[in-house]
Amino acid sequence: MSLATYTKEFSQNIKLAYPVILGMIGHTLIQIVDKLMVGRLGSAELAAVSLGNSFIFIAMSIGIGFSTAITPIVAEGDAAKDDGQVRSAFHHGLFLCTVLGISMFAIVYFSKPLMHFMGQPEEVIVLAGPYLDWVAFSLIPMIVYQGYKQFADGMSLTKFSMYAIVLANIIHVPINFVLIYGIWIFPKMGIVGAAMGTVISRIVMVLVMHFMLSRKKELDKYFHGFSFSELKKSVIRKIIAIGGPSAMQMLFEVALFTASVWLCGNLGKTSQAANEIALSLATLTYMFAMGFSVTAMIRVSNQRGFNDFRKLIVVARSVFLITILIETVFALLFIVFHAYLPQFFLDTDNGLQAHDNLEVISIASELLIIAALFQLFDGVQAVVLGALRGVQDVKIPMYITFVAYWVFGFPISFYLGQFTKLGAFGVWIGLLAGLAAAAIFLYLRFNFVTQKLVKEELVDR
Repeated sequence: MSLATYTKEFSQNIKLAYPVILGMIGHTLIQIVDKLMVGRLGSAELAAVSLGNSFIFIAMSIGIGFSTAITPIVAEGDAAKDDGQVRSAFHHGLFLCTVLGISMFAIVYFSKPLMHFMGQPEEVIVLAGPYLDWVAFSLIPMIVYQGYKQFADGMSLTKFSMYAIVLANIIHVPINFVLIYGIWIFPKMGIVGAAMGTVISRIVMVLVMHFMLSRKKELDKYFHGFSFSELKKSVIRKIIAIGGPSAMQMLFEVALFTASVWLCGNLGKTSQAANEIALSLATLTYMFAMGFSVTAMIRVSNQRGFNDFRKLIVVARSVFLITILIETVFALLFIVFHAYLPQFFLDTDNGLQAHDNLEVISIASELLIIAALFQLFDGVQAVVLGALRGVQDVKIPMYITFVAYWVFGFPISFYLGQFTKLGAFGVWIGLLAGLAAAAIFLYLRFNFVTQKLVKEELVDR
């Protein structure tokens, strides 16, 4: 097929992706705002937020990964004009997300003692504990919000989550400012203030999302008559069958990056803070890949509902192509500005922290070189996973991601980071290796699955 076959799909891809991207960036900005404001307090406070968020990211990855099961079922039902399937997926998915959110909060809350067994600096642990208490609670509204978001995405209404996130950020910034620094009548709460700002903004996200969706006329039929008696084991099992492996896929990747936080923490607070800066910037650009991943999932699910598997392949590859182009631009930006970007996260004029801050900036600038290199692989693995979820192929990709990240990537990170002079740079070489392996083998899996679907379609004809 010619290049034009794929590029003509770009406009539809962008139309679906840009609200998701802005929403994802909004999620990331909530965390980056915390780090920018907390970074002004010192490197120990920044490292504490990094350590606390390492627990949250693991729990959040499970919640977000699991909730993605809602989107392909809703999108397939929407394409097939099956209102019953859409309603059932939404209600069962929202129920399961609520249960999961409460469970993740409890698990994280009672996991705090693990920080003492991870070789982290004691001053960082002392600061991280109270911060983690509040941010753990924010997992409940966060995962419930995902239930609403994935339903809206499945209906191709990707703008709603963008609106909710924008409003959450508008609220989050001033709340953070007054609670962290103690402005006006508010006490100076430091990083605990940042955590409380996160809780409030995520509660607002859920309320706004419910209000917007329930007020939309064509969705009204999905928001009435909910009853626990409607819950069916068969539907719950179907969502878990897709959501469980999807959650594990995301968990394996996020856990690898979380391990980088812990490995860098073993090297000292400056390496840990540098890792957090580089990771924040890489996560920001990764949100573009995540937006196109959702686009791939929606459009591939629609084509599956239409039983048009040739078009499905064209649509998926068009998403892969536009993602590669965008991530290439980000890679070049990271290389060009690698020495300047880390300076935004720390107060270089703080005389008491000057030595530590300069060391953090030096390490972070080196890590951004590696981050530039893995932009392409990270983007590809994200969108291919989205396409695979669209065809509801999740089990084999789960095994692929586990092997890529934990059999291949993590041992490299551990050895180079702990037993060579490369330090944090060596940890990130392992991240690059894991992402490269995942991208290659996930694409091979997608190609195998879709070619099989095309052959089956020909046989049926």
